Amino acid sequence: MRAISGLWRWRRNPLRRATDLAEAWVGLLALLLILVVGPVLGSVTGNAAQDALQRAVREQHESRRLVTATVIRELDRSPLDADPEAASGRDLHTRVMADWTAPDGTTHRGTVMAGLQSPHRGDHFGVWTDLHGRTAARPLDSATATTHAVLAGTGAALLTAGLIEGGRRLAVWRMVRRRYARWDQAWDRAGPDWGRTGTGS
Repeated sequence: MRAISGLWRWRRNPLRRATDLAEAWVGLLALLLILVVGPVLGSVTGNAAQDALQRAVREQHESRRLVTATVIRELDRSPLDADPEAASGRDLHTRVMADWTAPDGTTHRGTVMAGLQSPHRGDHFGVWTDLHGRTAARPLDSATATTHAVLAGTGAALLTAGLIEGGRRLAVWRMVRRRYARWDQAWDRAGPDWGRTGTGS
């Protein structure tokens, strides 16, 4: 921002226009809003996100369990698994048919992704399930939730700063347009006499 470099507009100067002073005030106000409102909104957003995400972490850890599954057999790779680009994040996971016992004591069998490179019948691996034994995603951990909350707060602060700066630019643009319109009117009033002074016309 040019708010600091525009402080010269407050100095007493016969060439200083009212719009110069107005632009300086708009710049100072925008700077103060960015320095005060941006961090406050970022903090409020980050705290709200942190509360919501940590509540989700607690709920997920209460409703999901890591149980031990036993490989029955390895399954053929699907076309999606065969695609090297699609499988980049899952190279160590293999689709298998497996058995596991749910936290409520019921036995389940199904197709799951095993964290085994070359699974064999009888191999054991961990699988996340809900309390009734249905497979579920790994619960969110507290550190990841905090990272997401910090990113949300930072994003809110940056968005606020961007909106304030955009408002400042729009206000200055309108002032400049108004100044140019006044100049055009002044030139229009003075224009018809150009070059004819003293010609007797």
